[in-house]
Amino acid sequence: MRPLATAARYIRLTWHLSAISVNRLTEYRMDFILGAGGLLLRVIGQVAVIGVIFRQVPLIAGWHYHEVLFLLGFSFLPRGLDRIFTDQLWILARKLVQNGEFFRYLIRPVHPLFSLLSERFLYPDGFGELLTGAALAWYAAAHLGLDLGVGELLFAALLVLCGALILASIKTLFASLAFWTTSSFPALYAANQLGDFSGYPLDLYHPSLRWLLTWLLPYAFTAYVPATYLLFGHTRMLPWLFVVTGGLVILALAVWHRGVDRYEMTGS
Repeated sequence: MRPLATAARYIRLTWHLSAISVNRLTEYRMDFILGAGGLLLRVIGQVAVIGVIFRQVPLIAGWHYHEVLFLLGFSFLPRGLDRIFTDQLWILARKLVQNGEFFRYLIRPVHPLFSLLSERFLYPDGFGELLTGAALAWYAAAHLGLDLGVGELLFAALLVLCGALILASIKTLFASLAFWTTSSFPALYAANQLGDFSGYPLDLYHPSLRWLLTWLLPYAFTAYVPATYLLFGHTRMLPWLFVVTGGLVILALAVWHRGVDRYEMTGS
């Protein structure tokens, strides 16, 4: 019963803190407008580039125009969900260990990781990514005649959740390096930039980059693997998605806890 009670407590806390974040968003609406507007411009630019390329060639690595658009739109969904809840990890990577400010998360009566993340629940840019990704994927699916049933939509939501957990785990891993280096922002930034490759067909890239994006920093499982299943019914890599998600979450939490223990011992 104790694990269930603990889980229920954190669910209540998440609900309460999310409500506070919603109130904050209503106070600072311009932050949401600017963040969503900047994202929209970036997406428009990406779609325009894809359009220009397809004016020259009918296929890219075997993918049609609307298939690439669907992949790009789908890639925004796990990114947006991840950003809504875990963007505070950037602050950890940048300065919390370096400035000795992380200690305040250790004296609160909740798990330090939850305490850290809760300061930035419902980050507004994440909603922009979710809405933009959903609109782009819906538009592309309509042109492709992709008609997903209720069961398939629920499974697609599960795939998005797994993708968000993968992104959050990668972010946690690189942010936790700050416990050893005091600042891991450059490493986290570099890893995050590689994630942009997930919005395009993996078949475009050199085999070494495909291996990197599949098994070392498994961004392929956040968009490419789910999209190829939904578009083409490819299932060969699908079971690995759940294995990679579970393994990466466990690894990220292990590194996090090791880093927190080290922080306590060094008295930073």
